[in-house]
Amino acid sequence: MSATEKTVDTCVIIAEVTVDGDTTILGCMADSVLEVLDLMPAGITPAGITPAPRIGTNTRTEFIAGMGKRDDRFIILLDVDKVFSAEELSVVETGGR
Repeated sequence: MSATEKTVDTCVIIAEVTVDGDTTILGCMADSVLEVLDLMPAGITPAGITPAPRIGTNTRTEFIAGMGKRDDRFIILLDVDKVFSAEELSVVETGGR
């Protein structure tokens, strides 16, 4: 992945991922973040999370853990353990060595 230009909207998202059974905390740079939700107080319960819909044959949904709804907006829940490749997570595990 190529480097992107940092802007005033650039954020670091702190995520907890599992690498070979060990929990690791990492920071992920994002172009921007609209909102961070604590799901339960936001009214999104496990019962309210539905599987990712089939969006078409060319759209990959394996990174989506599910979908929820808050007010009149849909929320996409990412499966952080699947967003990164095993190689990328191994670099995190070894501290970039």
